[in-house]
Amino acid sequence: MQRIALFPGTFDPITLGHTDIINRALPLFDKLYIGIGRNASKQPMFSEGQRQSWIESIYEGNEKIEVLVYEGLTVDCCKKIGANFILRGIRYVNDFEYEKAIADMNRSIADNIETVFLTCLPQYTSVASTLVRDVLKYGGDVSKFLPEEVLQSIKK
Repeated sequence: MQRIALFPGTFDPITLGHTDIINRALPLFDKLYIGIGRNASKQPMFSEGQRQSWIESIYEGNEKIEVLVYEGLTVDCCKKIGANFILRGIRYVNDFEYEKAIADMNRSIADNIETVFLTCLPQYTSVASTLVRDVLKYGGDVSKFLPEEVLQSIKK
């Protein structure tokens, strides 16, 4: 059986924290879908198309990675693409408590889909898309937090 995972998030924008989790998850899975979730309660700074294009550009040529946009339940997206794992990144203890509640709910809806948590490297614990957007909004330097592909695009 293939190990197929979905890494869901808004990726608004994708950060070095996200790519750290993705890169370290690659050896664990045969296929990794990066799912850009539509969240009606969040107003994104960057379009879905822009976010998808950044991720595709970062992982261009990597056969294991596919990027998609989805809405609705993450477990429904998993069923649609045949994923038996959900990948989540953890920065702090409170992330774990929040993520565990979601994982428990997902497991009660679809008990064949397992959530896998990876902790991010210490240098990325403070890198959150929300904080990066705030720094960007006020013209601050975000070069320490974003992949080169995103930085080049933002500078244009």
